[in-house]
Amino acid sequence: MNNHDLVVIGAGFSGIAMTIAAKAAGRDVIVLERADEIGGTWRDNRYPGVACDIQSHLYSYSFELNPDWSRAYAPGDEIQDYLLYVVEQYDVRRHVRFGADVQQAWFDEETSRWEVAFTGPEGRLETISCRDLVLAVGSLQVPTVPDIPGLETFAGELMHTATWVPGTTAHGKRVGVVGTGASAVQLIPAVAPDAAALTVFQRTPTWVMPKGDHEIAESTSERYERRPALMKALRAKIRTSNESRALAFVKQPALMKAVSLRARAHLRSSVDDPQLRARLTPSHTLGCKRIPLSDDYLETFNRRNVKLETGELIAADATGVVTADGTHHPLDLLVLATGFDPAAGWKAVNVFGRKHASLSARWDEGIDSYYGVTVPDFPNMFMLLGPNAELGHNSVLLMMEAQVELVTKLLAERDRRGAAMVSVRP
Repeated sequence: MNNHDLVVIGAGFSGIAMTIAAKAAGRDVIVLERADEIGGTWRDNRYPGVACDIQSHLYSYSFELNPDWSRAYAPGDEIQDYLLYVVEQYDVRRHVRFGADVQQAWFDEETSRWEVAFTGPEGRLETISCRDLVLAVGSLQVPTVPDIPGLETFAGELMHTATWVPGTTAHGKRVGVVGTGASAVQLIPAVAPDAAALTVFQRTPTWVMPKGDHEIAESTSERYERRPALMKALRAKIRTSNESRALAFVKQPALMKAVSLRARAHLRSSVDDPQLRARLTPSHTLGCKRIPLSDDYLETFNRRNVKLETGELIAADATGVVTADGTHHPLDLLVLATGFDPAAGWKAVNVFGRKHASLSARWDEGIDSYYGVTVPDFPNMFMLLGPNAELGHNSVLLMMEAQVELVTKLLAERDRRGAAMVSVRP
């Protein structure tokens, strides 16, 4: 049957949560997922060292706490396993159409319904109809590839951290990593011990804070399983502690001085060479960019096989890359740790609302939304983790769950009133 109450596009953290909430409300829901498995970010990002930079006990659903995290900050494969468990626990999988690549969605004003066109695994175009549409596509799905002339001619192994090829190893290879952001901070310490030589191409140094990661004792996990209230208390403590960072960011910038001193001390204690330390010291104020957490990233630059290159990358050829000073860097493996285009995933859905309004065209003029959830002229359509819903100081799952709750309440109130549509005013 091709008529549904609700269609969710995307089966990552937010899409799964929305599906569970819709099922609990008695709605007929279907999820369109273009990949062959659930997981989103944690399914796709499999590079060495991938992990969460929010504590495990807060980076999980509030309605499905996990006593069995192995570390204070969970590695990526453990988070993916957690999602697979939740999907089975809440019978989500039977609602998911895998291999469904959405091509376009449009609002039919005569019927007040959404029509969603997608290609299935065999490439055949299908269309389904729904009353409500939820975009849970995420902002970390379209990798950003740097514009390096000749990059396509590189004959070695070339990959983005988000498209890491399973089985790839740095063992005995000359490795280059482009970027020093959050993914690079995790990847570099993981591949450095195996590489014959590792060159890190840095455009802008980043402030790095110590992570304080550690194993969680089995006895602790057993205690959490027996007494879930302890997990809830820990979760509340972590949330409150993380939330205090926002005070420093936006209300009491003087607090950032203390944090900056700690970051500088971490850099000083981690890097032996003062000249190298200076090249790793950012010029921007701490907090202006995302602050990666790591206990071993900076120390990696003390290794003899690791080199920091701050010259601009101007070209690539079959055997390596060239920096602005004319130096050719021969490489066997080149990894692009260059992040994502946060708007590309939303625009790729090709959504058209009332009077043929195009979401992509509208956002070309400036991206905005109401609470990161709704946009004028797109009735009965909702986004999860949409514009301005990301955050840099606490768990994004807190935002996502708040948005799922908002969508659930909006739909319930619309139905209570007997209305055909719910939409935000301009």
